[in-house]
Amino acid sequence: MKKRYDIVIIGSGLGGLVSAILLAKEGKSVCVLEKNNQYGGNLQTFVRDKTIFDTGIHYIGGLAEGQNLHKYFTYIGIMDDLKLKKLDEDAFDIITFDDDKTQYPHAQGYENFIKQLAVYFPEEEETIRKYCKQLIYTCDSFPLYNLKQGDGYHSDVLSINAKQYLDELTDNEKLKAVLAGSNFLYAGIADKTPFYVHALSVNSYIQSSWRCLKGGSQITKLLIKELRKYGGEVYKHREVTGFGFNDDDKLISVKIKNGEEYFGDIFISNIEPKSTLKMIGEDKFRKSYFSRIQSLEVLPSAFSLYVVFKPKTFKYLNHNYYHFRDSTRVWNANEYTEKSWPEAYMASMNISEENQVWAESLTAITYLKFEEFKEWETTHNTVADKNERGDSYEIYKAEKAELFLKEIEKKFPGIRDCIRSIHSSTPLSYRDYIGGHEGNLYGYIKDSNNPMKTFISPKTKVENLFLTGQSINMHGVLGVTIGAVVTCSEILGKDYLINKINRQLAE
Repeated sequence: MKKRYDIVIIGSGLGGLVSAILLAKEGKSVCVLEKNNQYGGNLQTFVRDKTIFDTGIHYIGGLAEGQNLHKYFTYIGIMDDLKLKKLDEDAFDIITFDDDKTQYPHAQGYENFIKQLAVYFPEEEETIRKYCKQLIYTCDSFPLYNLKQGDGYHSDVLSINAKQYLDELTDNEKLKAVLAGSNFLYAGIADKTPFYVHALSVNSYIQSSWRCLKGGSQITKLLIKELRKYGGEVYKHREVTGFGFNDDDKLISVKIKNGEEYFGDIFISNIEPKSTLKMIGEDKFRKSYFSRIQSLEVLPSAFSLYVVFKPKTFKYLNHNYYHFRDSTRVWNANEYTEKSWPEAYMASMNISEENQVWAESLTAITYLKFEEFKEWETTHNTVADKNERGDSYEIYKAEKAELFLKEIEKKFPGIRDCIRSIHSSTPLSYRDYIGGHEGNLYGYIKDSNNPMKTFISPKTKVENLFLTGQSINMHGVLGVTIGAVVTCSEILGKDYLINKINRQLAE
């Protein structure tokens, strides 16, 4: 029997699942195909030592009533069932440095953000206010960020460089380091990262910041439940290995590793654009377009440490830490040497109930280059396709874990005594489970020097092939959700979808 649908979506990351629901709500027959054992892409969780860990969703912004992600999630149908804990209103993020004992807070609510930082920078209160105004102006320049119609952003915002903006804003080096301190959220690069990437990333957290209780995979489960409510289908262990075209050179199917073939009228790829284009075939695209996409630089990859605590030994802290060895290296922590690694990290604690006093676990993430894993780059290992990488890989991982733990111990003395077990993941884990090119964290480098070079339209030159996911619009839960709306707007009509979302929210 031929499997035929209106829409076939490759990849069950957030972009694929949100697109599936938006189109299924319109009465389309939709099928989502996932290669792995678990749905969700960066929303995936895993269990070690009976403890749940997130791969990518450590906290979410913009989920208070009336805020942008709250509105999108309400329309999609998952908002009311999310199990959330609000982070500390006076310090959802704390920025710290080896050479400074002060803990600098990022607070929720713009007035509170200004008030809390002004305690440490009283002479810079106006500067902080000016910075906040620029954040809001920049976010208001993107209509869909605020569920408004319109194509465009003020083009002047695309070429403003984030580091350069902060350098021109103030001479206070410490304040600049603190304002840029959470740049691990977008893997900021000094001479390239645009200010709009910084603004879109941090603004929603300043509005409101939330931890997912029991992990981000609850979002996946709710999305799949909602999709099935509208008749959508979703299948795992379905790795797409190729595309089928008819005699008129029209895309008609996707081919699965197990020999199955799924036919559709429209196809949406939620997998890495470089991989998508290679599978479709170079001959189906303009040479310049194909070359441009293949030449795009990816953002750095990461090494993550997952710590399971002994019961009732480590107090839960209701904020995240962004720590740097050196406050002058905030924009360059990914350019480490063997001796200086790790130069920076983000640490986040996990709990499963609202009022827990004790942390169950801690996740710490730092930059680590894919090149360090060249020796094992031909190996692939997932739950769906198990292959061991060998003893040398395990030894290398253990050495890295120990170095990283020593660094974390400086901030949390005595943490080692609280640890029941330690687990880790490398750029190869991110590559195999999430599908990012070279295990990158957030897709392709956006470049303020050449904004259009990294622009990828969700609509391709293959008439019925569309793209979605973190490389298409913006990364992060909010960015990818908005990106899915952009992709579906190309299919349903630009203004139609936003009008419908706003109408339903107003009812």
